[in-house]
Amino acid sequence: MKEEAGLVLGLGCERRTPAEEVIALAERALADAGASAGDLRLVASLDARAEEPAILAAAKHFSVPAVFYDAATLEAEASRLANPSEIVFAHTGCHGVAEGAALVGAGGKAVLIVPKIVSAHATAALAGPAALRVEEYRQAAEVA
Repeated sequence: MKEEAGLVLGLGCERRTPAEEVIALAERALADAGASAGDLRLVASLDARAEEPAILAAAKHFSVPAVFYDAATLEAEASRLANPSEIVFAHTGCHGVAEGAALVGAGGKAVLIVPKIVSAHATAALAGPAALRVEEYRQAAEVA
């Protein structure tokens, strides 16, 4: 898969989670990364959530496409997850929806910029080019 610039927002949620909750969590992930909506290029999730209104609303809110991957594709990223979950695996067939979807969407050389964060009914993670994380560390070193 070709590496592309920009961040990928991975999302997971329970069925019928309010769109406002998912969007607020997504905004928090962007803020945690020091990023803006303009830095986002995709919203990604598990294919079982392809019709989930909250995830579709988040993609519309950020004016980016929503892409969905099957559990086997997300599970292929298990070794790169910061927060693998046996509970998530039992329910979905993959050890992480938000982190896995973000990594798949961002490509094989991508890294987690913001590991999984959670709200009452949703999860979010951001992935992107490793250079973004390196730049973040450089900026932190300059401040220290």
